[in-house]
Amino acid sequence: MKMINVQAAKTHLSRLMETAATGTDILLSKHGKPMVRLTAYLPTSIPRRLGGLNKKIRIAKDFDAEDKRIQDLFLGSSV
Repeated sequence: MKMINVQAAKTHLSRLMETAATGTDILLSKHGKPMVRLTAYLPTSIPRRLGGLNKKIRIAKDFDAEDKRIQDLFLGSSV
């Protein structure tokens, strides 16, 4: 793992990105103290498929029907 000063990292950011993309981790330091680690980005291996739970979950027909008790609470009527 390389340790590079922030000032040097500002100057050579493109080169450091190329190095990190190959798999070498780079530590960015400030006043000799490690602050940030620059690593390669690894995308997720499997993209999510839409509709994966199709026909596995059932929603009741009255799911969004109005509930008289809740309506009374919001409108201020007695329950």
